[in-house]
Amino acid sequence: MTTKPAQDKQHEKLIMDGHEVARALTRIAHEILERNKGVEGLALVGIRTGGVHLAHRLAKRIQSIEGGTVPIGDLDITLYRDDLALRKDQPVLRKTSIPFNISGLKVVLVDDVLFTGRTIRAAMDGLIDLGRPAEIQLAVLVDRGHRQLPIKATYIGKNIPTSRDENVQVFLEEEGEEDRVVILNGVGSS
Repeated sequence: MTTKPAQDKQHEKLIMDGHEVARALTRIAHEILERNKGVEGLALVGIRTGGVHLAHRLAKRIQSIEGGTVPIGDLDITLYRDDLALRKDQPVLRKTSIPFNISGLKVVLVDDVLFTGRTIRAAMDGLIDLGRPAEIQLAVLVDRGHRQLPIKATYIGKNIPTSRDENVQVFLEEEGEEDRVVILNGVGSS
């Protein structure tokens, strides 16, 4: 799930404002450090696009809490998607940049919204093509349910019960928006 351009705010139901997003990321950073007993052998990989921004924010929080740095990578999952043949439009390929060897590391995949689990499955396939991590963990800002694959997040900012026809959108400062998470009603699924 990626961030989207601005929508008409009249059709938005605000789920998280900027302060709630910041608190959730701080809590997730603490949970990552606690579970992994610090930053040794740890790396963050953000799924393009929203996950990349969130991974960088988490890395800054982890550094301010722990004092150590965590390597960060950006992963494009376009070619790993299981719906490529079903899409009418040409997929837009973006750059994957993981400037470190992931083999033997505990890799925290970071995404903005967890929905069916298909994006995460594609991301895991992409990671495994790059090496053999010791462990893959998952951090998401929002878990909205409706899984189609047996995937569960390790770290969750907020669980949001939704219907399948609602569209959960994450807007971030890095995309020129005010930080917030909203539900857009009647405009399709995310």
